[in-house]
Order: sequence, then structure tokens, then C-alpha cells
Amino acid sequence: MKDKQALLRTLPKVDKLIDSLEQKEFFKGKPYQEVYDAVNNSIDLFRKNILNNTITSFSLDDIEREIRTSLNKSLEFQFKRVINGTGTILHTNLGRALFSEELAEHLKNSLIGYSNLEFDLNTGERGSRYSHIETLIAKVTGAEAALVVNNNAAAVMLCLNEFSKNTSVIISRGELVEVGGSFRIPDIMELSGANLIEVGTTNRTHLEDYEKAINETTSMLLKVHTSNYHIDGFTKSVNNKEIADLAKNKNIISMEDLGSGVLIDFSKYSLQKEPTILESLNSGMDLVTFSGDKLLGGPQCGIIIGKKSLIQRLKKNQFLRAFRVCKMTICALEFIFKQYVDESTAIKNNPTLNRILESTDVVLERAHILNSLLKTIGIEGQIISTKAIIGGGSMPNASLESYGVLIKNMDPSFIEKSFLKQPIPIVGRIQNNQFFIDLKTIHSDEYSIIVDSFKRILECE
Repeated sequence: MKDKQALLRTLPKVDKLIDSLEQKEFFKGKPYQEVYDAVNNSIDLFRKNILNNTITSFSLDDIEREIRTSLNKSLEFQFKRVINGTGTILHTNLGRALFSEELAEHLKNSLIGYSNLEFDLNTGERGSRYSHIETLIAKVTGAEAALVVNNNAAAVMLCLNEFSKNTSVIISRGELVEVGGSFRIPDIMELSGANLIEVGTTNRTHLEDYEKAINETTSMLLKVHTSNYHIDGFTKSVNNKEIADLAKNKNIISMEDLGSGVLIDFSKYSLQKEPTILESLNSGMDLVTFSGDKLLGGPQCGIIIGKKSLIQRLKKNQFLRAFRVCKMTICALEFIFKQYVDESTAIKNNPTLNRILESTDVVLERAHILNSLLKTIGIEGQIISTKAIIGGGSMPNASLESYGVLIKNMDPSFIEKSFLKQPIPIVGRIQNNQFFIDLKTIHSDEYSIIVDSFKRILECE
């Protein structure tokens, strides 16, 4: 007990320790409160460890090292860049669609000063934030009008609330989807004030099912694209044109929640066919909603396109204020849609499209580069063929040929845990008790980061 008390008495006072640390280069310019908290927490930790016999001796250098570690952790941003070595292009947990360097530079130049967010440069009067992008979106998609909200759930919610509150919306049972984060179509419909009318069965729905369900309370026929799963076998669904024609004949609204939303016909590039935004609109649907940060390859948002008269009504809905997008989203979305004016430009410059459509030879070349760099530091790797996926609740049956670098003779769990603690964390894959990095989602500026991380891991072994 005396030893413990003696050790406790040697712990420095917080204020005196701060005074001494302020003279050292590492602590100069650091926020005082952060330094104070790091010092206080570190001394508390040492006190606790002394009392539970974890520490039987220590030096001031030991305390200072703990303070440095604590301070670095508190000053570190929680939201940070992560290297995606999983091979999932639209990884929901890792931020989905990437921005190109050109888009990042455009955002920087547009946001470091003031902007004309709600200012009309032609009249010198107040303008609308939506005016910057709605004409462009309409031009690219062929829609009469467009509106942007903060995500696709909000887009669906806004439409249902405006056009179907206290009335009935008919939807096939096979389309009552749930996506990540427990977003369920029935729940959104309930929140909007619409009454859900289910028709058909899980696997088969016919046009007459919709026809029989329509009555004087029906305001909308809703079709939801099952973008995150696929049912094979004895199935039947009603196509968009049939839905749109029926709604028109009954003088009600037709709407499709397209979910992932894609402007490129991937089947032209020998990939799985995915319904496009243009096809949905051309089928006669009055309204189409889709996400911005999935197959479109843009920022998180929900985009509504369709009849001008309906979009005008949505603009007057009070929910729009709660769902509106910020200047960063508008700035990024305009940049993205300008690329889509020319399909080849979009494929070349949009990181999402580029990675989906790139040649496997390009991926193999990246694998050879990384493997060679790892060999220079003594890491034994092996190039393997893999299957990458698109992800983000998009094209669930589609896989892409890819290549990865498998790390041999190292504990995969140790690599995985160590990588997550790096200054720029790295997320890879463990398969058959082996760790590997899929090069489908690795970029050229990330080779050196991966190599440096391995160097630090080797030093800790």
C-alpha cells in the first residue's frame, strides 16, 4: 500500500505538467482545452493503473507518451478517408459513389467563397436553389421538370404526401422492398399519410390485380424497382407501360421508385441489363424517383423527374423545406449531370461508371503494381482472380471480373485489425482464412499508403 501511495504522490500536477509541455514543439499551437483534457485523462489513467497494480513504476516520459497519444486521438477527425480494398464499388458503409479529382476541385473553387445559391444573377433578386440544376436534369433525362431532395426516401415520401395523403396507393406485394438502414416502402407510405393497398402475390402480379383494386379513393399506382434483390422462377410482374396506361385511363398518377437510378444502358457494354431512368420515363410514368449516389455516381440526394405540373405542386409542399439539399449537393450534382450530356465523357470521368466498365486488364495491371511494391518490403503476395460487385443496393446479380493481391504467411485477422488503426484505414477482405485486397476499388495514389501501412504493421509484429 505504501508503494502505491508513493507512486501516486509522484504523479505530476495537471497545471504544472501543462506548463512544461507548452515549451515543447509538439504541443505548441495545440488548442489549450484539448491539451488540458489529454493531460488530465492521462494522469487519471496512470492513477487508475497504479491502484489496480497494472503499473508498478513509471517515468515522466511514459506519461508524456500517453498524453501525445491521447491528444492525437482527440484532434483526429472521426470522418476520414478510407481505402476500399473490398472490390465493392458502391460500398454503402464506405460512402458509396466517389468524387473525381476534377469534381473535388470544382467544389473547392465554388465553396471557398460566397455563391449565387439563392440569388438570380440576371435580375439581381432572390432566386431558387433548384434553378441551378432542374433544367439540366430535365435536358439529360428528357423529363418535363425535375426536383432534388436530400435522398430517395425523401423523394418518395414527398411525392406520396403531396399526391396521396389520406388516399390509396396501389403497389404489388412483390415490390414492398426494404433497403439498407431499415428503409421500408410500407413505412414510408404510412408516414406520408397514404394508405397502402397491396395487390398480387410475392412472385406474381397481373394487370387485372391493379384494375380490381382501383376505386374512388385511389390516387396513385406505384411501381418500385427491386434494385437490391431478384426473384427467379415462376414470376410475373406488370411492366411500366401497362401501369402508366392504366393510370392514365383511370385519371390517377403513375409513379416509379427506380431506386439506384442509372442513365447508361449497361447491356450495351456486355453487362447485366438494368432499367434506365430514360426507359422508365419514356414508358409514360408521370413521376420517377432515384438516388444520386448509386449508379448515377453523384452526391447523396433524391431526384424526382416527371410532369411539370406535378413537380410544380411538389415545390409548394411544406415537406420540401425539411428535405432540401445544401449548396454542396447542388454544386456536385450540376457537375455530374453536365458530364452526362455526353455518355462517353461520363464513362471516362465518372469514377463509378469508370470502375464498372473498365477492362479487367487494367485491374490486373494494378494488381501487378501493388504486388511488386509489396515484395520490395518483404511482403509475400499472390495475384488471384476475384469477383467484384457493384453494391449499394444496385444490380444484385451482377458480378465483375477482378483481381486481388492475397497476402501469404501473415495472420489475416492481425492484418485486418491493424489496417483499421492506420492513419488512413484500409478495409480488405478475408476469404478462406486469407487476407486480400481487391484491386477493382484501389486507386493509383493508394499504393504507397498501403505499402507504408504494411511497413508499420511489420514493425509491430
